[in-house]
This record gives sequence, C-alpha cells and structure tokens, in this order.
Amino acid sequence: MSDLSHIRNFCIIAHIDHGKSTLADRMLELTKTIDQRQFRDQVLDDMDLERERGITIKSHPVTIQYEAKDGRTYTMNLIDTPGHVDFTYEVSRSMAACEGALLVVDAAQGVEAQTVANTYLAMERELEIVPVINKVDLPNADVEEAKRQIEDILAISMDDALLISAKSGLGIEAVLEAVVQRIPPPPSPEESEGTRALVFDSSYDAFRGVVTYVRVFSGELATGSSVRLMGTQAETELKEVGTFVPKPVAQKALTSGQVGYFVGTIKEPKEIRVGDTVTTTRKSATEALPGFHDVHPMVFSGLYPVDTSEYEKFRFALEKLELNDAAFSFHPESSVALGFGFRCGFLGLLHMEVIQERLTREFDVDIISTHPAVVYRVLKKDGEMIEVDNPINLPDIMRIEEIEEPMIKAFIICRNDNIGDILRLTMDRRGEVTKTDSLDSHRVMLTCSLPLNEIVTDFHDTLKSVSRGYASMDYEYAGYQVSDIIKLDILLNSEPVDAFSCMVHRDKAVARGRQICKALKEAIPPHMFAVPVQAVIGRTIVARETIRAFRKDVTAKLYGGDITRKRKVLEKQKAGKKRMKQFGKVNVPQKAFVSVLKAW
Repeated sequence: MSDLSHIRNFCIIAHIDHGKSTLADRMLELTKTIDQRQFRDQVLDDMDLERERGITIKSHPVTIQYEAKDGRTYTMNLIDTPGHVDFTYEVSRSMAACEGALLVVDAAQGVEAQTVANTYLAMERELEIVPVINKVDLPNADVEEAKRQIEDILAISMDDALLISAKSGLGIEAVLEAVVQRIPPPPSPEESEGTRALVFDSSYDAFRGVVTYVRVFSGELATGSSVRLMGTQAETELKEVGTFVPKPVAQKALTSGQVGYFVGTIKEPKEIRVGDTVTTTRKSATEALPGFHDVHPMVFSGLYPVDTSEYEKFRFALEKLELNDAAFSFHPESSVALGFGFRCGFLGLLHMEVIQERLTREFDVDIISTHPAVVYRVLKKDGEMIEVDNPINLPDIMRIEEIEEPMIKAFIICRNDNIGDILRLTMDRRGEVTKTDSLDSHRVMLTCSLPLNEIVTDFHDTLKSVSRGYASMDYEYAGYQVSDIIKLDILLNSEPVDAFSCMVHRDKAVARGRQICKALKEAIPPHMFAVPVQAVIGRTIVARETIRAFRKDVTAKLYGGDITRKRKVLEKQKAGKKRMKQFGKVNVPQKAFVSVLKAW
C-alpha cells in the first residue's frame, strides 16, 4: 500500500487556448518526466488532429515524480483536459479521478465563458481549485484585472495568486509547490469497502484489445488478479497494469489513490463502459462508486460509408471510437439514396467534425454525412409523445398535435461595443437576451435563450466574426419549447431524397429551400436529361432550380434543304430525352452533401 500523503491527483482546466497543454509541457520538463530528446510541444496531445488544430480533444493522464522543497518525493497524477464547450464531458470525467484542479486564466483575455463553466463543474465535484494566471509576460497582460475578475465572477480568493508564463517557464516550480501544499491527498479508504476503481476512459489496441483507464479508490489491482466490472458484469484476468509516464509503463500493481491503466482479456469494446466500477472477484466491493451522469447527445447526423461493402468495417470503427469517446453514440439506419449507415449523436458541431476526421484518418473509411439535426419531441393527436432525430421518422402532419424543439441557455461574454451586433445575431436565430451582467468597464455577459437547432452549424463562427474574435460562449440544456417546426423535402427528378430532408422553422423554410436547391444545382453535374431540383413543404413547391442537360447538336450533319428536316430531328431528340427522364437515375456525388451542409 502506497503512502497516500505523497499522492496528488489533479487536472488542468481553462478556456480554450489559455495555455493548459503548454503548462503541462513545462511541468513534464521541470520534473524530467520526459527525456529532452523526445520532447515536443503539446507532448500530451498524441493525435495529429489535436496538433494541427492546436486544441486538446481527449483528456490525457500522466504520472509525475516531483521532489518538493520539504525534501519528500510526491507522485502527481496530472490530467490535461480540453477547453472547448463540445468536450465538457471529457472534463467532467477527468474531474471524477481528481481531488483538485489548476484553473488557468489568460492574463490578456481574463475570465471567459468556458472558464466559468469549468469552474462550476469543479465546484460541483468539491475539488480544491488553485487559480493560475498565465501569460503574464505579454505586453497587453493585465494581471490586476484578471485577479479582480476571478474574485468577482468566480468568488475565488486571489491572495496567494500564482503568476506564470507557461511558454517561458516562469513560475512553474511555484505551481508544483502549490499542488503539494494546497491540493489534498486522496482520502484513506475503509477496509470494508473492498477493491474499487473508477473507469474514466478507455482506448483500443489492435494487439492487446481494450486498454482501460482507471483511478483506484480502495484496494489494489495487481497483474494476474481476476476482476469484474460491476455495471456490465464482465470478468477478466489482468494481463498488465501500469501508469502513464507519459507512455504506458507496466507496474506490479495499482494501489489506492493511483491513476493508471489495465489490460485484460476483453476484446469487445462494448463490454467496457465509462463510469463503471472495477472490483476484484476475491475481495469484491458491495457498492459501486458514483459514476457520471449519462451524456445526452445534442446533435444528430447520419454517417454512411461511400463504398457499401465497407459497412462492417465502418461499424467496427464506430465501436472502437465509441470506446475512446464516451460522449459519442450511434445506432443503425438505412436510406433510399445512401444505403445502410448509422445515426450518430454528438455534443456539438466541432465534436461531429472531429469524429468524422478521426474516422477518415484512423480507420481509413470514406464517409458521407447528412445534415446535422437535433431531437424534437412530437405530440401526436392520440396523446402519444415520441422523439424524432431524423426527418424520415416524422409522422404524417395530419396526426401531429404539436412539435417541441430543444432550447439552450447560452452565456456570451463580449466587449461593450459588440453588444448591438450580438443582439441582432441572437434575434436572427430566433433567440432573446434574458439578462445582461457587467463584468468590468469593457465586457458584459449576456444570458440568452436560443433554439439548439439554430446554433448547431455556424453560430459560433458567426459570433467570432461579428465580435472580431473577442466573444466567447458556453451553453447548457434548457428543456423543450413548442415551436412551428415543419419538414422540408428535396426532390431530384420528382423523387424525394431523404438524405437532404430537414426539419426547420416555418419562417425560415422557404429561404432554406432556396439555399439547398442552389447548392445542389452547382454541385450535381449535368446529366443526359434536365433534372429539376425542388424544395417541397407538404405538397407545395417553395423553390426550384434546374440542372441543365447535355445536348448533342443533332442538326450539325444537316445542311441545305427545308427547315422541316431540322425540326423533325429535333423532335426526335426531344422525345428521346423525355423517355430517358422517365427511366434515368440521378447520380449525386459526395461533394453535393458537403455543399448542402455549408449552405445552411
């Protein structure tokens, strides 16, 4: 049993781009956890996608050995977390494995929306919060203002403020000392609890199977012991246990208070569930650890393999991805136009983009995605309430009493001179500002009520544009509200294409139909016959474009003679085109689906 007083478990939380990963880099350098020859920027971000975008997507645990000024060596288990609102679930899972958190605030930007959201998450978990002001060496850094905002907005004392520059390494040792002094060690377990470890993440290894990330709360997990997952009742023998330094390093056992991983005989990803409790079969625990609340996907989209023969490969790729990302979910569906695929749930549009990119890069699967949609609640006239995440499943309009759409409560922090533009943006998206709080002489926090359907695509990008990059946003789910939602169908050559169908508010249906028709006209190549593209609400056509036909000059070989000779040949061509239109099939290229997504 390890000495719990020498263990510190903590995570780093902040708004996006406030310096979390850079701070983690300096900690690893200072404690010599990683060899200088192997060092690179964002060393904990092991996905190419994270490094390219400059953001953290996955939580990354690492074990650090630090010799403090009191002469004792402490084992620190650090978890670097994402900062974007779409990955809040990653942050909440990381916090469950910790006793404390380093709250990083940019001295030049101050408290942002996600700073507030992550701080409240840490307070709910009753974590010890250590505030750190980063980038104090920037010319435009305002340290005193950042201190005041942390005290006023977050109600955290700044008497012992840590002022650092993660890029240059200024003040990093003081942060490590603050972790030792201010973050409490893991609580001592009772003997009667048995062995209990919390599964907070997992990944898939092609050779070893499922690698499960755990925080041990009581007892120990040793190589060779038999364990059981209390939620799924799956049993496995531990082939290897270890810690991350930052690469996986095998150990003899993981004891109480430690964070690490185990590899068993489990090969099926679905047998591991994030939030489950692991216990040994010999000294079993009777009560499971409190896990995480079930995550509810906010955005749904259909994903289909371009090559239908890759369906099974695609399904297995989704299973492995779901194991690595607990906020992602999927279930099978089929489409007349696209064949067999899956209806996938995401926490937001960035989350959806990342999943699609990972499917293409990590699993080599070419996919087509349908337009993202949210979950509507439909009350039928017979009193039955159903949930609809796909326009195909919407009942006939004559059987619908009312449709409710999901709402969110958004918190937007912006500069005073951007309030007018953001108010117009909010009203344009059918929202309203319910509250305005002044943060300081330059910035305000707007509390808005918005339909989720209006923010799933380009709301965040537009917000950044109108505020010149200064505004930040966080949101939380706020229930359902009755709304005038209708189904918009798209017809190609008078045949409905369910992949382009969407549910929109009646006021925006006509404009949306025109956008889709125009985008499809440009994206679908000409056929041998003219193809009408129509947007339809019920039985009413609200927009139309026509894709021109290839036209062979059949009169080129005719010269001289009466005009009736040419008319006769042209009439024959016209009749052929008409017959071809009846039996012809419209081929929709993959870029057409992308263009419709961008046309929103």
